[in-house]
Amino acid sequence: MIFPKLILKSLLNRRSTVALTIISIAFSVALLLGVEKIRQDTHHSFSNTVSGTDLIVGARTGRLALLLYSVFHIGNASNNISWEGYKNIITDSSVAWSIPISLGDSHRGYRVMGTNTDYFKFYRHGRKQLLSFKNGRPFDALFDVVVGHDVAKNLNYTVGQKIVLSHGVGEVSFSDHGDKPFVIVGIINKTGTPVDKTVHVSLQAIEAIHLDWQSGYRNPVQAVSVEQSLALELEPKTITAFMLGLNSRLKVFTLQRSINQYKSEPLLAVLPGATLQELWSLFGLAESALLAITGLVVFSGLLGMLTAILGSLNERRRELAILRSVGARPRQILMMLCVEAGLITGLGIFVGVILYYLAVIIMAPIVETNFGLTLTLSGLSLINVYMLLIIQFSGILIGFIPGFFAYRMTLNTGITVRL
Repeated sequence: MIFPKLILKSLLNRRSTVALTIISIAFSVALLLGVEKIRQDTHHSFSNTVSGTDLIVGARTGRLALLLYSVFHIGNASNNISWEGYKNIITDSSVAWSIPISLGDSHRGYRVMGTNTDYFKFYRHGRKQLLSFKNGRPFDALFDVVVGHDVAKNLNYTVGQKIVLSHGVGEVSFSDHGDKPFVIVGIINKTGTPVDKTVHVSLQAIEAIHLDWQSGYRNPVQAVSVEQSLALELEPKTITAFMLGLNSRLKVFTLQRSINQYKSEPLLAVLPGATLQELWSLFGLAESALLAITGLVVFSGLLGMLTAILGSLNERRRELAILRSVGARPRQILMMLCVEAGLITGLGIFVGVILYYLAVIIMAPIVETNFGLTLTLSGLSLINVYMLLIIQFSGILIGFIPGFFAYRMTLNTGITVRL
């Protein structure tokens, strides 16, 4: 019988090599868990960007393009929707609420979205959570503005501060609406969605800042002052898209078909949940490639362990021969090397899990600030556990390779002096 103390002393005798092998496996395990964590949290954040919305409607274009510019504010609409068309559709008896969206302007690289106060009443994210305010309130007056969490944080904005919007969506704009400044009246709490990077104003405000603009430029001859804007009854002529919530989800497909066949103008209605899954599936190849690369990193760590054990076999010839001479059987030598490989792998996994949690704690605020992704500190998922068990089992299997060589090693081979 091979006693545990013997295995422990054997590992301690080679502690430098064993420690380096454990560190190699630990970093591989931490990287594997980290990649899987980023994948899971990205998918979770991606899927929860918008919830509780039954349909998103825009000008007729691709489903993914409509979702990208209306929800994620990526890209631009190929065309706008008439205000009359919007009002006609929301009069349908199955519509419970609607949120109009008007895009096209920006503020220091952040998208400006024109909407109405229903946005703060009905827009939901995550697990159907409503928007809440860190400071202030929703916009009320014509030149009120509400900013997302990241906008306020990155630009050091506070309630009561004045800002100027810019024409177009470029990070640097030479066409500012400087004659009509806005006052920040609210800062939205962190949501982990594009809302955090959005500047919100009323639809009437979008109209007001463009009253004296023609073909993308301000016409000073037809200049309209702030006071004149406040005196006007402003109503949008067009919007970019709108969201719909229905009284019954059973009527979703009926209304979707009706909107897609709308005769007055070409429109497209999409189901956000299904389209989000379609969009996420496009990242499947890159996701698989990333996991495959990480798997190869883990494999290289296990291969390093195999190399270390095989390299030490020649040095341990006498040790194994002595064990054979005192009655150890070949299969016991084989089992000893497999147990050693299993212990090294297990310790590597244990250290790797610790490194993984330390990395999440340290990197979470950095990743959130730079990439807008919230890394949650949670226990290992079932998938993580399966991964670690596979690594552990693989480590034990790898131990059979040097164990097989040791198994075939005869007593004479161990005690013969090589010149």
